[in-house]
Amino acid sequence: MRKAALIILIIVTLVLLFYQLNPKPIKHFVNAVTKKVQLLDKDSLTIASRVNTPKGFVRVNYPKGSFQEYLRHYNLKPFGSKIINYDNSVYYWQKGHIGILEVPVPKNGLQQCADALIRIRSEYLWDTNQRDKIGFNFTSGHYCSWSKYAKGYRPKVNGNKVTFNKTAREDYSKSNFYKYLNLIYMYSGTLSLYNELNAITQIQDLKIGDMLILGGSPGHIVMITDEAINSKGQKLFLLFQGNTPAQSVHLVKNLEDPINSPWYDLKMNAIIPVSNYIFYNSKFVRFK
Repeated sequence: MRKAALIILIIVTLVLLFYQLNPKPIKHFVNAVTKKVQLLDKDSLTIASRVNTPKGFVRVNYPKGSFQEYLRHYNLKPFGSKIINYDNSVYYWQKGHIGILEVPVPKNGLQQCADALIRIRSEYLWDTNQRDKIGFNFTSGHYCSWSKYAKGYRPKVNGNKVTFNKTAREDYSKSNFYKYLNLIYMYSGTLSLYNELNAITQIQDLKIGDMLILGGSPGHIVMITDEAINSKGQKLFLLFQGNTPAQSVHLVKNLEDPINSPWYDLKMNAIIPVSNYIFYNSKFVRFK
């Protein structure tokens, strides 16, 4: 018993001695935790109100009604909500997010990482009466628009050959719109978006709505949903993602930077860990 007490006394003494000689690591940890708590407002239900800006940063202004403002003020589920898979099972890893977006997950399992962002972009265009702009390339390179689909045209896919024929009646309803999106989910993805969309080559040009992408099968993609800047011109960004299997769209933590998390200091052509995925040689694209 005396031996055990002596060992405990020695350990405590060494810890106190280490802190006196080198207190910075402990102070850094305490500061990181304190700042992290201050950045989150757990009672708020939008992205902009859930996450505060770090000290010295302010949000970049965008016009009212823009895609950027639409994303910044996207609704969130209550804090602590879990990531749920399309089959209603709980995703195995719940440590990489600080918010769940109010985006329904279809039970068909089609709405995976790229598809979730396609949906959000398309719903914005739908809600702002820009429906003639809704359209995406298949992985084959063939363009499929909502306007043509609504008029009754359907694709016939034979390998990489795609033809469109009028085989259905005209239907401009919201329910038919989601049928169109299911078609896009089947034949589009990170590879088609990477090949189709405009590349962003300068980090200072990044803005809300741009996407960090690895085009491939499989690939991955996340979207910038908020942007802040300081007096030196340094920018920080918030990111959200869907995933495979199809699951809740979620606002991700920055696990590499506990002080500024969930904000990211993004770099061009860099290694960027995002939640449970790592982007190597990072590339960015923008919806047209």
